[in-house]
This record gives sequence, C-alpha cells and structure tokens, in this order.
Amino acid sequence: MELLLRECASYVALAAELCSVLCIAVGMVETLVQAGVALAGRNGPSRQARRELWAQFARWIVLALEFALAADIVRTAISPTWDDIGRLGAIALIRTVLNYFLEKDMQEFDPDKDGAEDERTRA
Repeated sequence: MELLLRECASYVALAAELCSVLCIAVGMVETLVQAGVALAGRNGPSRQARRELWAQFARWIVLALEFALAADIVRTAISPTWDDIGRLGAIALIRTVLNYFLEKDMQEFDPDKDGAEDERTRA
C-alpha cells in the first residue's frame, strides 16, 4: 500500500512541477510579447509600462513558486525522513520569503491601485 502511495505521490508531484514550469513559460512568453509591442511603440516603453510588465511576470512567478512548493510537500508527505523534512523546511522558507517580497512589490506597483485607496490607508 505504501508503495502505491509513493508512486501516486510521485506522479502528483511531477504534475505540480510541470504546472510550475508551464506557469513560468506562459508568463515569459506573455511578457516578452507585450514588451515587444511596447518597444515597437513610437517612444518605447514608459516607466509605467515597464512596471506593469514586471508585475505581470511576477504574478506568474508567484504562481509557479506555489506549484513548486506543493510538489515538494507531496514528495515529502509519504514516509519522510528527518533529512527530507529539514530540506523541505529550508525550501519552504526560501520560497515563502521570495513569495512574500514578490507579493509586496506587486502590491506596491499595482497599476490598478488608485490614489483614493492610498489616501484611506494613510488616514
């Protein structure tokens, strides 16, 4: 039974890793296409356009990190050793810190945020 669970977990983790890679690939292609369109403009990309491109790609990276962490959790879920748990903890910490700062930067540069919202948070 444990062997079957390990095999199943291996396929689930592989699928999560595939989703992670696909997220990065889709985000990269989407961002490169939009960057090409912005570069083809008369004046080139503005600072706001560059920020929007960065935020767009960062969203894809955050999603990819979530899938990668899920894959690590699934791989460790079946009969983990202390070494596996320690490795997962280190990976989870690094990815969580990276994810936190990406999310924070995305909120700071969110093009949909308006000035009225900033006024309410300062008051």
